[in-house]
Amino acid sequence: MVAVTDDLPLPARRFSLGTAIRRNPTIAIGTVLLLILVAIAIVGPYFVGNPLKIAPVNRLRPPSERWWFGTDQFGRDVFARTIWGSQVSLIVGLSVAAISSTLGLAIGLACGYFRRIDGLVMRIMDGVMAIPSILLAIALITLTRPGLGIVIVAIVIPEVPRIVRVVRAVVLSIRSQPYIESAIAGGTRNTKLLLRHVLPNTLAPLIVQSTYVCASAMLIEAGLSFLGAGVPPEIPSWGNIIAQGRTFFQIAPWTILIPGAFLATTVLAVNLLGDGLRDRLDPRLARRL
Repeated sequence: MVAVTDDLPLPARRFSLGTAIRRNPTIAIGTVLLLILVAIAIVGPYFVGNPLKIAPVNRLRPPSERWWFGTDQFGRDVFARTIWGSQVSLIVGLSVAAISSTLGLAIGLACGYFRRIDGLVMRIMDGVMAIPSILLAIALITLTRPGLGIVIVAIVIPEVPRIVRVVRAVVLSIRSQPYIESAIAGGTRNTKLLLRHVLPNTLAPLIVQSTYVCASAMLIEAGLSFLGAGVPPEIPSWGNIIAQGRTFFQIAPWTILIPGAFLATTVLAVNLLGDGLRDRLDPRLARRL
């Protein structure tokens, strides 16, 4: 009889988001918050006014029944600008997460499985990670014309190595398993091994890491816009709304606190979802839930 220990590989579990939401309150809270914010970003702009409309007579009005979030120094509606700004943050966060996860997955699979290219590619990844992400993004943006697409590309570049390292670590662990070595010795094609055995085992950590990349991308975009190196000023984003209102913070704190609260809530929702998915998708942690 073979003794069963915790060191043996655990069988894969079928993941159901509905079941995870019911059993894990962290996933439930994060999902609900994120769905509300996505709905606001999609539907909200159809029901708010023009975020660029200037009305000097209404400048720095406090929140009221007419101006729910008050107005800024140009008389623009902070509510409308905050709702429109949610689109920029979510587009950047989701786009960076999707692109960097796709690139990182492909590079990580190749590095972890084909050891001959591992050393060279990982040294390149280490070099990219050595550069602060915000400084790299600012350098790329200053060399090109500012725009939403350039911001996404500038954030994707430093995020890809983080995905690569996670995927590569998982692949190296799977690559050393006896059944993989037996399949290689038996002449199984590398493509079949990667798609059938290696790739499915990388999806769980990849999904979790993607949520953190999404949250990080939204914070970086807000920081770039705050510094004036993000999206153009004519495109409302939470970062440039906060930047434009910082001079009047003492007399009009709503111009900073409200978009800042939206940014913090969105990042919190994504991080809660990521933490919950990590607990649910990790088989050793999932056994306790």
